[in-house]
Amino acid sequence: MKKTFLRLFLIACIIFSFTGTRFLPAAINGASSKSTPVETGNEGIGGVIFPESIRVPPEVDFEIMGMPEPEEYSLPHMLTFNSYVIEQGDMIGYIAIRTGLNEDTLISVNDIKNTRLLQIGQVIKIPNQDGIYYAVQQGDTLESLAEKYSTTVSHISFVNELFSGALRPNDMLFIPGAKMEFINRQEINGDLFIWPVDSRRITSSYGYRIDPFSRTRQFHTGLDIGAVMGSPIRAGMAGRVSHVGYDDSYGNHVVITHHSGYRTLYAHMSLVRVKAGAYVETGERIGDVGSSGRSTGPHLHFTVYKNGVTVNPRSLMR
Repeated sequence: MKKTFLRLFLIACIIFSFTGTRFLPAAINGASSKSTPVETGNEGIGGVIFPESIRVPPEVDFEIMGMPEPEEYSLPHMLTFNSYVIEQGDMIGYIAIRTGLNEDTLISVNDIKNTRLLQIGQVIKIPNQDGIYYAVQQGDTLESLAEKYSTTVSHISFVNELFSGALRPNDMLFIPGAKMEFINRQEINGDLFIWPVDSRRITSSYGYRIDPFSRTRQFHTGLDIGAVMGSPIRAGMAGRVSHVGYDDSYGNHVVITHHSGYRTLYAHMSLVRVKAGAYVETGERIGDVGSSGRSTGPHLHFTVYKNGVTVNPRSLMR
């Protein structure tokens, strides 16, 4: 019996000598061995809970930092298409989610000018990868396009099945992984301008109409939005106040110059609250609704210019 006891005692001592040192420092400091084991140098990552005082090198901290995906997952493919028929309730964002693509890709591939005008029964193309079409400009090279869109010459060549680097103006290239410029996507989605007044009551739309004074058919260059006298008029988008004035037609009016060639006119104000040269933020109050100038009642006349030409404001408003 004594010999058996001695053998068990010796085995326990041996086991303790190999494993006990791992937990002893924590126990001495009064810490729980469950939450503060220390690395012995030959452990590996699995099963070891590191105390905060031990710095884990980023290259081995897989659980926190994540593992990079294999490079082949993000490589471009030969460009192919499926088709999709627009159904009731479809929006470009829903279709993008359903197909696993970016909105930019669907807009560019289908040359969509206004996503609000999708029609039930319309057939659109669904590519097998993200990217946008680009019309080659004079002086473009594969190298410059690769740099511009953060891709590689080999990726562009592969997707477009190019056998030389020669590019001709107006050639259409599919740039894998590329996205549209933010301002262009806002234009197409109709998210560029906020409503400049709280009211949504359009009393006269953009386009031809019978003029209320001359009773002749004339082109109306903006939206007339009926609103309460004295209610706030706000900047549809951030920009610089380029003109403040009065004339017999627009009465008290303000013009704001924005980025990307846009300019907006706010007319028939009862009170102007900004000066020329001032910078205004989107939604900042620039005046009050009135009926000054050639007007039949309190409203805001809102015109949008793109590169000096009027466009329909409604197609650009959120």
